[in-house]
Amino acid sequence: MLFRCKNCGGNVVYSPSMGKMYCPFCDGLDCEEKEVKDAPAECANCGALLHMGEYNSTCKCEYCGSYIILDNRVKEKYRPELVLPFKLDKAEAVKRLSEEFKSRIFTPDSFLSEATLEDMKGMYIPFWMYDYMAKCEYTGRGTKVRSWIRGDMEYTEASHFRIERKLDVDFDKVPVDASLEMKDEIMDLMEPYDYKYLEEFQEKYLSGFYGEIYNEDSGSLEERAREKARAYTKELLQETISGYTTVRPEREEVKLYNNGVHFSLLPVWRYMYKYKDKSFAFYVNGQNGKIIGQTPVSWIKLLAYGGTVFAAVWMALAFLIGILRMGGLGY
Repeated sequence: MLFRCKNCGGNVVYSPSMGKMYCPFCDGLDCEEKEVKDAPAECANCGALLHMGEYNSTCKCEYCGSYIILDNRVKEKYRPELVLPFKLDKAEAVKRLSEEFKSRIFTPDSFLSEATLEDMKGMYIPFWMYDYMAKCEYTGRGTKVRSWIRGDMEYTEASHFRIERKLDVDFDKVPVDASLEMKDEIMDLMEPYDYKYLEEFQEKYLSGFYGEIYNEDSGSLEERAREKARAYTKELLQETISGYTTVRPEREEVKLYNNGVHFSLLPVWRYMYKYKDKSFAFYVNGQNGKIIGQTPVSWIKLLAYGGTVFAAVWMALAFLIGILRMGGLGY
């Protein structure tokens, strides 16, 4: 599948900054026509063989640069229900990275250079989102202790309480990433996304970006979602138990009832930076610009900085010694 421009025949892509389909060849807006071909392994534009992975739903043709959507991987069981469209384009993502790391003086000069930015990709990461009704019951013992002084006597009073709580919580779209390539801890750190901007899936949002189908089904990943929902429920419960000097839990039970699951796509910019034969990965939340990643250290810069500081300290010491000597000679 290819989105072709009605005006010039070029590949129309989705522009996050404009929120519209855009032709980079003639500057046309919302000028796309969907073109579907039966050869899923060939570029719909130039006919070249596509190099795609096991889970790719979109890829970029290495020969003509067109973004091809694999029709058989965006329909039936692989069709996403929801998508959170990109809000940040590549230029804005680069700007956010630059602002984040500009204060780190030991970052190599080649970081975010034009050549290395070829390895920056906008990607839609597959997620399962689970809806739950949580019912929590809690019992425990609480103690409140107060002390006061009257005359020469100090008094302490301990009051004991039975604590009972019943809590019902609705969870809407607890997210778990379904990509084997993306590490779970990275995607957890990319949160939060603002899910009120989720939209019904349309293929056009994939044009201009890389995408994946889910790598694992919803059943195999649900326990991670349940762990998140349990943890959130317990946090809410603890907020209702306050004002006690001590609390001793007796019974805590959280029951979760699955109310539905949604296959969704969330936006991420990934920048792979190679330095000294080692790869460093950086991730930018494609909606709000949150950044995950750590830059390498340029030892040349570090040594140069250290040499400059050493020279400055040495000059200051030499100047001070000179003054002391002059004072000792009576000048």
